[in-house]
Amino acid sequence: MAKKKAVKHSVKRKNDTSKTKIVKPKWHAVPLKGSFMVTAILGFLISAYWVYPQSFNFGVAFMFIFAAMFIASLISMTKAPLTNEVK
Repeated sequence: MAKKKAVKHSVKRKNDTSKTKIVKPKWHAVPLKGSFMVTAILGFLISAYWVYPQSFNFGVAFMFIFAAMFIASLISMTKAPLTNEVK
């Protein structure tokens, strides 16, 4: 069996300029509702007091998820842009 060589092709376009910069969009935090934080707190407490004593693995997994939700809500509170939603 003969081995095939990898061939690299370069394609040039008409309007291709080498000085063009590729700009990645900045990361923007999304404003989350207050109920998201309440759900995170209640979920963590319920997981710690009811689920954790019954099953170690599920308790730790649920507490990790709800802690991540709480951290996301804190980031959302500090970094999200202010929106005016006056009706």
